[in-house]
Amino acid sequence: MEDIIYGLKDKVVLITGGSRGIGLELARSYLKEGAKVIICSRKEENLSAASDELKGGDSLLTVQAHVARMEDVDNLYKILYEKFGRLDILINNVGMNLFTPSVADSDPVLWQKIVDSNLNGAYFCSRKAAAIMKAQKSGKIISITSIAARKASPGMGIYGIAKAGIEMLTKVLASELAPFNIQVNAVSPSMVRTDFSKLFWSNKDIHDHIIKSVPMGRIAEIIDVIHPVLFLSSAGASFITGQTLVVDGGATAV
Repeated sequence: MEDIIYGLKDKVVLITGGSRGIGLELARSYLKEGAKVIICSRKEENLSAASDELKGGDSLLTVQAHVARMEDVDNLYKILYEKFGRLDILINNVGMNLFTPSVADSDPVLWQKIVDSNLNGAYFCSRKAAAIMKAQKSGKIISITSIAARKASPGMGIYGIAKAGIEMLTKVLASELAPFNIQVNAVSPSMVRTDFSKLFWSNKDIHDHIIKSVPMGRIAEIIDVIHPVLFLSSAGASFITGQTLVVDGGATAV
């Protein structure tokens, strides 16, 4: 185990969409910190593969759940609370996008699917977390959003709108929950090299076009997102709330 640097030993952490990509690496990092980790995913086979890879033992709990379904979220929190009896940190990590050339001409079914998975899922999970954390008088809620929330991008329209909603959800919850010593923040990366975004970065022409707008000259790697999230989880961020930390290599600075 690497040196513990964020002071998260024995903290109970729920990571939605924790079986792959950023969520999986976050789970690995929290386990290295000595935290108790719960990951959820829609597919049992993904959870099984993640569990085999993480080897978290009694410190890892996997639960099949679709965060856009309130009944699944209720069951997730029931299992979580029966196992650990508390929740210190919620990471709203689930993200889903389907290519949408035009929002104005899009299918309302597609709109609903993307908004459900991104925005509604974060809302359902946050409201359940808030109830537990208010009783504890402590807790942290961190959502993974995207610079697509601030900058209209081809093919990312509905996704960007949903992520913009998460940024406002972050501000509203931060204001409402501050009296209970609960901090609510978000991390907003530019494109990250994951399977989720592979359609874009694996195409050389698209990749090269993207990095032209990034002063640091590259797209983000998963580790670039991990440390900001861990920091916001730590005691060092106890007076930071209602903020979205942009991790984009300077893309929105120009």
